[in-house]
Amino acid sequence: MNGSVDSKVVQVVVITGCSSGIGRVTAEYLRQRLCRVYPTARTDEEVAELKAAGFEGAMRLDVRKPDEIAAVIREVLSKEGRIDVWFNNAGYGQLGAVEDLPTEALREQFETNLFGLHECTRQILRVMRRQGGGKIIQHSSVLGLVALPMRGAYNASKYAVEGLTDTLRLELKGSGIYVALLDTGPIPTPFRQKALETLTRIDIESSRWRSHYRKALRGENRSVPFSEPPEAVAETVHRIILSDHPAPRYYITKATWLLGIAKRILSTRWLDRLLLKV
Repeated sequence: MNGSVDSKVVQVVVITGCSSGIGRVTAEYLRQRLCRVYPTARTDEEVAELKAAGFEGAMRLDVRKPDEIAAVIREVLSKEGRIDVWFNNAGYGQLGAVEDLPTEALREQFETNLFGLHECTRQILRVMRRQGGGKIIQHSSVLGLVALPMRGAYNASKYAVEGLTDTLRLELKGSGIYVALLDTGPIPTPFRQKALETLTRIDIESSRWRSHYRKALRGENRSVPFSEPPEAVAETVHRIILSDHPAPRYYITKATWLLGIAKRILSTRWLDRLLLKV
């Protein structure tokens, strides 16, 4: 295997974080395009829902647990003999101003968004090195390129994913293994509602930002412009699968393009002014 894709060979794909939203939509999108998809989710109930939807290969995987990662890899290899693509999609967003954020909440954010991603990557790399190739897709965010207020934990975790993956890409040069970053902008999914639920970790009534939190919980904050459906991510993942030489980084949504370009051309002060209006 040299990293190129033979269109006649069915691609074996493992996706983390498929209970809903982007992971679930991507799994369905790829299945319709004749990939052998193994979607994973964190709880038995979520796995049962995936199986009821026709994903016979659905498995439980909490990316914070190395033994579960290893079990998924063993199971897929026992059935397919290889894993062509691993999509590190699992993650969540912890909301809250930096000054309000308990250190334990920040630690938990990193456990899933960075450390879990890293452990999945380490384990699947062993398989792909034996195979002589493969593709790893890391789900980052536009917030791995620029920061927004009230999202410090999430910003930090995605900045870390960017740095880790940029380093890995250099280390994999010539191996036949490709690693690609998805810098995804606003996508309407249950992710936003789940992020609001993390505000239970914040002492809202003692915070100088309490009016902001209350508005967010009431759904009064402004809608996010330039949103695109989760299929925009699924289509990009499929393009990566079909590509002989995937790009290092893919911008998804106009918001990512606009903010990514702004970061390149604006001074930090002018970029800050822009981000405070987003």
